[in-house]
Amino acid sequence: MGPMKKIFILHGWTRSTEKWQQFIRLAKKAGLNPILLRIPGLTKKTNKTWTLSDYVEWLRKILDQENKKAIVVGHSNGGRIAIAFAAKYPKKLEQLVLINSAGIHHNEFPIRLKRLIFRAIAKIGKKTTSSEKLRSLLYKAARETDYKNATARMKKTMASLISVDLTFQLSKITTPTLIIWGKLDKITPLSDGKLMHRLMKNSKLCVIEETGHSPHHTHAKKVSEKILSGIGKS
Repeated sequence: MGPMKKIFILHGWTRSTEKWQQFIRLAKKAGLNPILLRIPGLTKKTNKTWTLSDYVEWLRKILDQENKKAIVVGHSNGGRIAIAFAAKYPKKLEQLVLINSAGIHHNEFPIRLKRLIFRAIAKIGKKTTSSEKLRSLLYKAARETDYKNATARMKKTMASLISVDLTFQLSKITTPTLIIWGKLDKITPLSDGKLMHRLMKNSKLCVIEETGHSPHHTHAKKVSEKILSGIGKS
């Protein structure tokens, strides 16, 4: 028996990897070697503000250590990084898996409002109680607990990442891609997955019913089976 096939996992905007544990156990049981990467600023400490380009180069340095093309799985913001990487370094990838990926720029009113709120928060000083109360109200209005709980550097990082529209990069991606989407996702809607599938010529879309933004957690067995059956296939 040869070495287990590695899959590099880029988690989403979270400081915990708990939701990946069942998937990782199932992947190992199926004969894969899942490597959950610690993303700077989230599950790995950092002392700087990151841009999407920074994350792409960070991933390149990791994959440069491999002696063959890599399989990369990206969820949500991890998918955003994976898309940007695949567009820039297609020769470094054997396969790409996107799970409820971020990267499509939206300009609907709720999204525009959220950006305005983020900018308003950034302008508020940190010294007064009234400012703290105002920030809390703005966070609540934006419905962004992740942003509220982030450090000052990571708030700037998040603002930088969500400002990038990867829509026009999708058609450049030639890597065989499996797109997995929870149908009930209210964070990255299914319409985003369908658009990615339409623009990425070498892609397959798999919709998982009755789940939302994290099918790798709620339907770990089904997701692991889809990835396992898709590896090595275009």
